[in-house]
Amino acid sequence: MYNLNEILFVRQDDPCYPSSLKKYLADNAPIFITAIGNINIIQSKTLAVFCSNKCPGNIILKTYDLLRQIRESGITVISGFHSAIERECLNILLKGRQSVIICPARSIEDMRIKPEYRKPLEDGRLLILSPFSGKEKRISSDRAVRRNYFVAALATAIFIPYAAPGSKTKMFCQELLKWGKRVYTTDDEKNTSLIERGIKTISPEIFDQKSGIGDGSN
Repeated sequence: MYNLNEILFVRQDDPCYPSSLKKYLADNAPIFITAIGNINIIQSKTLAVFCSNKCPGNIILKTYDLLRQIRESGITVISGFHSAIERECLNILLKGRQSVIICPARSIEDMRIKPEYRKPLEDGRLLILSPFSGKEKRISSDRAVRRNYFVAALATAIFIPYAAPGSKTKMFCQELLKWGKRVYTTDDEKNTSLIERGIKTISPEIFDQKSGIGDGSN
């Protein structure tokens, strides 16, 4: 059982500090990260999920169906789970048994643990992770951007159900492709522009850790 009141500080010279943060963020990699829960989850292969609130209804439904499949496959999912769609994805995932990593866009040093997080934390399948210092207590748009790059750097692969034309999410997709990350989207005609830019449609092999997300290194 994990102590819900214990904050772990993982510095860059700690063996638990993910090397992918230095690889992708370089000088912007946080000097330390803070964690509540099972820190061992940080070593898992992970699928990041990013989705804005502005998303076509049919893609929202496809996304929820995909998350149920991911949940049943036992894949660890990492996200800020901030937008309404992402929060519903978290609700779906918490009903499973796989590991989940939540990354708020603020410090977690004085964060109130939500009741629905307590059992997964105690069971060791939930990790709350933050790159922010104790002074950064409030969520802001700047911290949300920094958090998203932090999550993307940690992730083995990334799932973006939809990115509206001209949106920050679409620009973010391009940055992730430059990193060489595997980026996926839903198979829908509204995502044609993403697919033409090299983003793959998510397919059943991503649910197989041996041939999909587990292939390659972070």
